[in-house]
Amino acid sequence: GSEVLTLVSNLAAAPEAPTAEQHVGDGALFDAYSEAVVRAVERTGPAVLHLDVTLARARRTAVPGAPAVGSGSGFIFTPDGFALTNSHVVHGAISMRATLPDGSHYPAELVGDDPDTDLAVLRLGATGLPVVDLGDSGSLRPGQLVVAIGNPLGFQATVTTGVVSALGRSMRAQSGRLIEGIIQTDAALNPGNSGGPLVDSRGRVIGINTAVIAGAQGICFAVPVDTARFVIPRLIREGRVRRSWIGIVGQSIRLSRRRVQLSHLHAEGAVLITEVAPGSPADRAGLQPRDIIVRIGDTAVVGVDDLQRMLTDELLGLSTDVLVLRDGTLRTLVVVPTEGSRPVLGR
Repeated sequence: GSEVLTLVSNLAAAPEAPTAEQHVGDGALFDAYSEAVVRAVERTGPAVLHLDVTLARARRTAVPGAPAVGSGSGFIFTPDGFALTNSHVVHGAISMRATLPDGSHYPAELVGDDPDTDLAVLRLGATGLPVVDLGDSGSLRPGQLVVAIGNPLGFQATVTTGVVSALGRSMRAQSGRLIEGIIQTDAALNPGNSGGPLVDSRGRVIGINTAVIAGAQGICFAVPVDTARFVIPRLIREGRVRRSWIGIVGQSIRLSRRRVQLSHLHAEGAVLITEVAPGSPADRAGLQPRDIIVRIGDTAVVGVDDLQRMLTDELLGLSTDVLVLRDGTLRTLVVVPTEGSRPVLGR
């Protein structure tokens, strides 16, 4: 009985107060976290822009006939004034002004715009500017500390912190194409933060903040910097990203297991063609509505998004084998893609 009473007494006893060593340890952890965030902001913040944009496209304004205006964030990545932001911030702009955190103002011009990845390159009318370091989004891991920085007011950067919630997400751009490899984070995005950098604990840019799900708690997205590395030189060189077009409308379908076995296919997914544009590469190749695309070249086509990923500038002008199912029979047709930006519609 005495042993039971002793056990109950021990369970009911108040926990011991933390020792001085424990307080010091916890404080050191908090200090290390804060120090990492402060260093990241100090490293990147001076190069984060506020953008005031006058838009050409019509919008409902308080004064009829008044120009539409918008704003967002961006960041400088070269000392001679090249900067990156979201396409949806500057698409259709007729004039732009960039403001740095130190209050300095510079005119900005649109160098190139790619709505399919929601990225755009600007150039400021100045040199010797502060710049960010571009990191490597391919090395990110879920749970990693990230810092979202924006400049919505023009004179003061806003900072939020969080972690990488998930990697490899997909998000459909306003153009209809799929943006791959999207970073999901719970670092809150404030209004006007679109186009600002998402950085790691060392202050290296690993994403471009682009979207937040309205009504959701802590679900924000960023375009990976590896995508930006692909897009930036093309926008600087040509002002756009060239992509292939074959001229079909299609939808993702699932094939029966029996059909997969009979046709010796490697996947149950495919793309059903619902429409072929007259005079298009697909039309010239003999593709028809109700054809089912199962492979392009040596790569299986599991759905519409797979097909869109394959239609890059590398296929432009090249004779490309397209394997289709037509009335239960496999046929190989040769398509020569041309340049175009229209996506393959459907899902």
